[in-house]
Amino acid sequence: MTKKIIFFDIDGTLYDHDKKLPASTKKAILQLQEKGHEVAIATGRAPFMFEDLLEELGIETFVSYNGQYVVFKGEPIYKNALDKEALLRLAALAEENKHPIVYMDHEDMKTNTLDHEHIAAGIQSLKISHFPAHDPAFHEGRELYQSLLFCQDPKDKEYEKLFPEFDFIRWHPFAVDIIPAGGSKAKGIQKVIDQLGIAPENIYAFGDGLNDVEMLKTVVNSVAMGDGREEAKKAAKHVTTNVTEDGIVNGLKMVGLLD
Repeated sequence: MTKKIIFFDIDGTLYDHDKKLPASTKKAILQLQEKGHEVAIATGRAPFMFEDLLEELGIETFVSYNGQYVVFKGEPIYKNALDKEALLRLAALAEENKHPIVYMDHEDMKTNTLDHEHIAAGIQSLKISHFPAHDPAFHEGRELYQSLLFCQDPKDKEYEKLFPEFDFIRWHPFAVDIIPAGGSKAKGIQKVIDQLGIAPENIYAFGDGLNDVEMLKTVVNSVAMGDGREEAKKAAKHVTTNVTEDGIVNGLKMVGLLD
């Protein structure tokens, strides 16, 4: 049997919309591992936001921060930090506009604003126990791989025009990810593939969101969740059922990885 590697997004893909791991999904992941396949994560989340999931599923390889911080077999192999000077300029403008920011490195996140309802709503939607403490200088002299800008559409388009150093990806009505321009899960995945030397036809990816589009376009065997964004479904080679309707199991059967 030829070894495969399967990359899974977390939110809306492995996790349902209540941020729970369906029993059928966990069973499917364990079956893949028993068959000798490599299972990896590809997420917009920070590494410290899914440590419990890695432990539960026995996963050691992941692409985090939408491709900006990549770990292979427990060891970091790629880091792509935000442009420090551009981030300082963006932070100054965001402060003028009263748009809060959360700064994020591989170990922690801090906010430049105290008690803002948009930060609370965005972070709480992830259903994580880790809430950013207040440290407005956290971004100074530190390698950051992603930041969160809290503004509503279409205000993010104004930042896009002014800061070509960054890509802005909306993940919440109140929030967008800020990542280095040109960064993507697809590029992070390639760093893992370079380590493994696996042929393109043996690479699989599952996702549902806007930050999955490039990954789903690039990976040969790509599957979008049935209740995912239309952009993700158009980018994928296959569309499975909803995450709560055994979407992972059905998708794995669709591509021939499970019977």
